[in-house]
Amino acid sequence: MNDSQSSPRKIRVVRVLQLLLIAYLLIVLTVLIFQRRLIYFPTKIPAQVIESVAAEHGFAPWKNAAGQIIGWQMPAKTNAVASVLIVHGNAGCALGRDYLAQPIHDAANVDVFVLEYPGYGARPGSPSKDSMVIAAEEAFQLLPANQPKYLVSESIGAGVACELARRHPQAISGLALLVPYDKLASVAQKQMPFLPAYFLLLDRFNPAACLQHYHGPVKFAVAGADEIIGAAAGRRLYEGYRGPKELQEFPRAGHNDVSAQPAEWWRPVFQFWKLNPAAPGK
Repeated sequence: MNDSQSSPRKIRVVRVLQLLLIAYLLIVLTVLIFQRRLIYFPTKIPAQVIESVAAEHGFAPWKNAAGQIIGWQMPAKTNAVASVLIVHGNAGCALGRDYLAQPIHDAANVDVFVLEYPGYGARPGSPSKDSMVIAAEEAFQLLPANQPKYLVSESIGAGVACELARRHPQAISGLALLVPYDKLASVAQKQMPFLPAYFLLLDRFNPAACLQHYHGPVKFAVAGADEIIGAAAGRRLYEGYRGPKELQEFPRAGHNDVSAQPAEWWRPVFQFWKLNPAAPGK
C-alpha cells in the first residue's frame, strides 16, 4: 500500500477517534452537570396533604422553632429514656421509613425522629451534601436534651450520620449504620467504572474520615449481595473503625433488604450501645 492510499485511511481513523473523544467528553460533562439527579431520587408529597399521609404511617410532625416541618416523630409511649435520629437513604422520603422507625420505637422506650432532607417530601430546597448536613445539624440541636442520643442511618445517610458524629463525638451515645460505605466517591467510581467519577463527584461524603473523630459504639449492618454500594465498602468502614463495634453481614441480602429489621433485632443493638457508653456530652 502506497502513501497515497494509506493517508485517507489514517485521516478517517483520526477523525473517528476525535469524534469518540468528543462524545466521551460530552458524557463526562453531562454527568458533571446532572450528577445530583443520578444520586438523589426524592419522593415529593404536596404540603396540603403531607400531615394526613404522615398520620397513616404513624408519624406526627416534627417542627423547628419557625414552625417548619423538618421531619417526623414517633414519641415514646411513656417518659423517653433516649432519642433516636434516623437519617435515611437517597430515595423516597422520610415518611416511607416507618419500616425503620416503628421497630426501633417498639424495641425501647425512646423518642424516634426521622429527618426530612431538603427537596424531599414537602420540604423545600434541593438535596446536596451541604444542605443535608445543615438540615441534620439543625435537627440534632432540636433533639431532647439531658438524655442519650443515638443515630441510625441507611445507605447514603451514613455520610450524614458520620458527619454529625465528627462534629459531636461526645454527645452521640451510639450509631447504627445500615448498608454503609467508606467513601461515596469510591461508590460512584464502582457504579461508573468508565468515567472519572471519583474526581467528578461534588458531594464527597466520607464516613471513614469522619469516624476517626468518634469513639462511641457503632453497629454495622452490611448486605453481602449489595448491588449498589457493594459489601466491600461497608466492610472497609467497619475494619477502619477503632471504637467499640459490631458487624453483622446478611450474606444473601441486596441493598434494600437490610434496613427493615424487627424490634427483636434492635433490642440487642440498644444493649450494645448501653454496654459501650460514649464519653459524656459536654
